[in-house]
Amino acid sequence: MQRVYNFSAGPSMLPESVLEKAASEMMNYGGSGMSVMEMSHRTPVYQSIIDAAESDLRKLMNIPDNYKVLFLQGGATQQFAAVPLNLMNKNRKADYIVSGQFSKKAAEEAAKFGEVNIIASSKDRNFAYIPRVDKFSPDADYVHICYNNTIFGTCFDYIPETGDIPLVADMSSGILSRPVDVSKFGLIYAGAQKNMGPSGLTVVIVREDLLGNAREGTPVMLDYKVQADNGSMYNTPPCYSIYVAGLVFKWLLETGGLEEREKINVKKANILYDYLETSKLFSATADKNVRSLMNVCFVTGDADKDKDFCSAASKAGFVNLKGHRSVGGMRASIYNAMPVEGVEKLVEFMRNYEKENA
Repeated sequence: MQRVYNFSAGPSMLPESVLEKAASEMMNYGGSGMSVMEMSHRTPVYQSIIDAAESDLRKLMNIPDNYKVLFLQGGATQQFAAVPLNLMNKNRKADYIVSGQFSKKAAEEAAKFGEVNIIASSKDRNFAYIPRVDKFSPDADYVHICYNNTIFGTCFDYIPETGDIPLVADMSSGILSRPVDVSKFGLIYAGAQKNMGPSGLTVVIVREDLLGNAREGTPVMLDYKVQADNGSMYNTPPCYSIYVAGLVFKWLLETGGLEEREKINVKKANILYDYLETSKLFSATADKNVRSLMNVCFVTGDADKDKDFCSAASKAGFVNLKGHRSVGGMRASIYNAMPVEGVEKLVEFMRNYEKENA
């Protein structure tokens, strides 16, 4: 069976060369006589896998030496609690910019552990824009943003200047899509299942001075210092997901790194957005200046027509284009592994559909 073009928001498609490499090593990794799925995480051979994954991620993102890289479980959603438990420790206050559903959920979770100030929100226009903020609570323990909004198709076009207040970012659907200055952030976290690898892995990049301050009663698995001190292996890590993520990191390095990846991602996004600008049937939902490179959201304006389009597209091999259940419409997630050809063929299909349904 021919592979489809998978526009899922996550778990998303993986590079074919990565899948082929993982398949070739499925039964016997590196002459070990076993699969990574079967391998003890306490062996030198697995230690080499996780060490290589960290080293390659550091190269890709140019992560400074005074940051720890943690490979954890629980998804980005678990970090909604881990962040305040570790960082909301001095004044028990934090500022949140709410630009979509996940930042809203993060703020609601953090409010269980201290005072959360919603300093800006784009809810008034169904999260079609990114609030611009340059003033923060002077006694905030940190400022939290969701860098790319998977559901609404927006992305921060600036990095808030928070001064001495640590900036925390959920980068789940934007990480590795373009270069980012890690030193601007106190902590970055991201679920792997969008741009890094399979589900089951969450990456946390945290500045060392923010470790060791978890409040009393923090569950040991949510304590960043415990995880850092144990090399992300306080317990059995998501071994296979880390292995595949490591293959993705190598693929990105071998194909030009994040600078080259950004050029490709901009090209893909422009192909789709340029068509949406001229289409009489489809229209983009996010404000033009903050449109995501990764998640392109669009509608026809008719729920029945949206449903018909998604059905027709799926039959033609363009799958998972249905928008999130909370907003409807369509969403084409064009993460790193989506080839330019996939976007070009989608636009060709959309043009033909528009002609037939004029």
